[in-house]
Amino acid sequence: MKKLIFLLLLLGLVAAVKVKSWVYGPGELSVSVQLIIPKGATVAGISRQLQSAGVIDKPLLFRLAARYFRLDTRIKAGEYEFLPGISMFDAIDKMARGDVLYRKITLPEGLTTQQMLGIIAADTRLSGKITLRPTEGDLLPETYSFVAGDSKDSIIQQASRAMETVLAEAWAGREDGLPVKNSRELLVLASIIEKETGIKEERGLVASVFVNRLRKGMRLQTDPTVIYALTDGKGELGRALTRKDLEKDSPYNTYKYYGLPPGPICNPGRDALLAAAHPAPSGYLYFVASGNGGHNFATSLNEHNSNVAQWRKVRAAQ
Repeated sequence: MKKLIFLLLLLGLVAAVKVKSWVYGPGELSVSVQLIIPKGATVAGISRQLQSAGVIDKPLLFRLAARYFRLDTRIKAGEYEFLPGISMFDAIDKMARGDVLYRKITLPEGLTTQQMLGIIAADTRLSGKITLRPTEGDLLPETYSFVAGDSKDSIIQQASRAMETVLAEAWAGREDGLPVKNSRELLVLASIIEKETGIKEERGLVASVFVNRLRKGMRLQTDPTVIYALTDGKGELGRALTRKDLEKDSPYNTYKYYGLPPGPICNPGRDALLAAAHPAPSGYLYFVASGNGGHNFATSLNEHNSNVAQWRKVRAAQ
């Protein structure tokens, strides 16, 4: 009798150790798997879904373990990523904590609103159709996170709120004496800076050129505003500007009209907004491409013409 009891205890111990290894030990999943757990899914249904995907191989034990740890009623719907070798317990715990998979979408700096909406509309991971209609400059270029089931409109809302926050901060912290009347004009200025240079270190100098010209009552004479007028904000022109282009009668044509254009010409990023609010101290009134990705700046027209001639030589040699 004692031998039988000892044998039963031994078997029970072995079984307990085995079950523990099945629950806590590494699973047999060999590649990452993404699964969407639907709302209202039962533990039984989830166990079958995980088994079919290779995350677990003992659905009954999964259900028992979830109930034992009192996690069966806490499993949350959403998209989850299960990594290779994940244990049964970690799989249960991940879903109980709602550790869902976050996707990302990037809205690059300097794009028009139409271009950004195109990126959002084309992302098949987002649901629904775009119903919101943000205007130019409303969206902050940034990388945004979302989960399965989030709508295209939700990204627009995120980007709009982010722009409101960053623009308000830039306006509140701006330097005194800037030749802009309100945060809207600061946004317009930042959008021009954004289109003129993609080099972070240059943005303050580019900002200083436009600020100095505004203070002196000079026309801004910036190509990106003309391009915006020609494309109606749809994107890049795809060719060089011509003299005829510079004659286009549009309030966005800063070769014809003084001051800032009536609205932003793109969605500027954080750095461009800060540059507009804090232009570098300089006496520069002109700049032209250097031919190596940056720009040469000048305080006088003669110096600028010399820089233009140098740029033409570099361009001809390329």
